[in-house]
Amino acid sequence: MKVITRRQQQVFNYLRDNTDSFSCPPSLAELCVRLGMTSRGSLYKHIMALIEAGLIEPFAGNKQGGIRLTSQAGQEQLQPEQGLPFIGVIAAGKPIEALATVDYMTVPDALKTDKPCYVLQVKGDSMIEAGIFDGDWVVIEQRDCANNGDIVVALIDNAEATLKYLEQGAEQVLLLPANANMTALSYRPEQVVIQGVLVGQMRSYRVH
Repeated sequence: MKVITRRQQQVFNYLRDNTDSFSCPPSLAELCVRLGMTSRGSLYKHIMALIEAGLIEPFAGNKQGGIRLTSQAGQEQLQPEQGLPFIGVIAAGKPIEALATVDYMTVPDALKTDKPCYVLQVKGDSMIEAGIFDGDWVVIEQRDCANNGDIVVALIDNAEATLKYLEQGAEQVLLLPANANMTALSYRPEQVVIQGVLVGQMRSYRVH
């Protein structure tokens, strides 16, 4: 199996885990709604990568007729994993790369939504005034859009990810810390990609 990105893995996981809920192979438009995505073009790129990886295939020979898991993917990976995907570390401070992993975490239903979600562990103290501390786990609803004032996972220059309040305008995107000792990060809109919105949080009080 070829290596795929985290986003492509999430699309595949959704198809795998929800096979029985589709009355017929879903179209791109249906998947956009199910996954909470606004860009059909972005989803198309992920679908093409999954087709190339041999994990899914067009139904009736074309993507307009829907897509489905290949027989190989269905046989090998049809059983859903327990819990939510634990992706890795997200910076609440200076942006660092979100590290993809294959681990899963059990998360109470009250801390997640019915949309695809994943878990990140916070590193840094830029969000402490929002009650988010170094070492906490945050539950993120997978989305590529958000409202001003939301706490989001933002991918910067397609390389580094950070957890911040979002303030976006036509010509500027501000990523705002919740720490009076830190300043906002300013970017051009094309530099920032929203990867999700904070919906839950967990914390351990064990002494390591």
